Amino acid sequence: MVKKKFIYKADCKFFRGDVPCKPHKNFGVVCSDCNYYIPQENIILIIKLGAIGDVIRTTPLLHRIFEEHPRSAVWWLTLTPEVVPSVVDRVLPLNLESILLLQETEFYKVINLDKDPYACALTKSLKAKEKYGFTLENGKPAPVNNLSYHKFLTGVFDPVNKNNTKSYLEEIFEILGWKYNGEEYILEVTNSIRWNIPNEGKPIIGLNTGCGGRWVSRLWPEHNWIELIHLLNENHYFPMLLGGEAEDEKNRKISEQTGAYYPGHFDLKRFISLVNQCDLVVTAVTMALHIAIGLKKKVVLFNNIFNRHEFELFGRGVILEPEKPCQCFFSPTCLNTEYFCMDYLFPDKVFQEIKNLLPYSPY
Repeated sequence: MVKKKFIYKADCKFFRGDVPCKPHKNFGVVCSDCNYYIPQENIILIIKLGAIGDVIRTTPLLHRIFEEHPRSAVWWLTLTPEVVPSVVDRVLPLNLESILLLQETEFYKVINLDKDPYACALTKSLKAKEKYGFTLENGKPAPVNNLSYHKFLTGVFDPVNKNNTKSYLEEIFEILGWKYNGEEYILEVTNSIRWNIPNEGKPIIGLNTGCGGRWVSRLWPEHNWIELIHLLNENHYFPMLLGGEAEDEKNRKISEQTGAYYPGHFDLKRFISLVNQCDLVVTAVTMALHIAIGLKKKVVLFNNIFNRHEFELFGRGVILEPEKPCQCFFSPTCLNTEYFCMDYLFPDKVFQEIKNLLPYSPY
């Protein structure tokens, strides 16, 4: 007969069962005398797998979820666990182990914001009192209910997308039956990384020169980056080149031609920390955009192929589009044989917007 020297409270929000809970590890408490005990009423699952930037820009939902359901445990299934905020009770990578766990768990709400067929298939297979977002019908993604109908249509019909005046955040809050009230991104940054950026007190302007290997229709030409760097240098700003491994060669080349500071490319944790050193970021629609927004940086956003209403800059930025219209809506490559629209987004206009957002004079 086993004597029960300890009791455990499986209904506690912090209790894991497979490993010690955080209050036990951090403070040495046990269930019988724990002041951190919070009865867990149910579990809410968010499925947002996608690109890193898409995961980051979905985090505003957490504000309302915790406000409406303070005693719910929140789980998040994703391909990029690194950017899911620590307030989430359980972050699950997309793998077989996670799927087995999810399929044997009963949820209060399942919120699937991805239209990937496998995300929709998983949503359909899960047990939940309420489901929101997208599911699978006859082997194809479909809206769970009327709340996600509008968002679904914007992804399958270009005219609906072009005429849409709602931001992404308005759309995903609407999927839950909520009104978006300006909730901000949640993005955590480590304070343990130290940078020695030789800006000598000048405002640091992060120049994110890439846009991902797939979406080359969004690329701003190198000669424009070079001209913008000259304008920044002449007016006592400190340009710093940003990018990943795909932009490394280009950034080194631009740095050699202009003298712009280029610290190199880094893993995600260090890249977020590097962007946090900037006072303003110039970027196309990329992961770096959403990192900058999450860090509450001023932003100059280049947009050509997307609906500008999609983006929420929280009053800290401006969206610039080419003077000649883009003919390649939502196309990863340019389809226009007459001109490349990004040639008509001029450096002097970009510089003027930087000055408007971040006035600076050393005198």
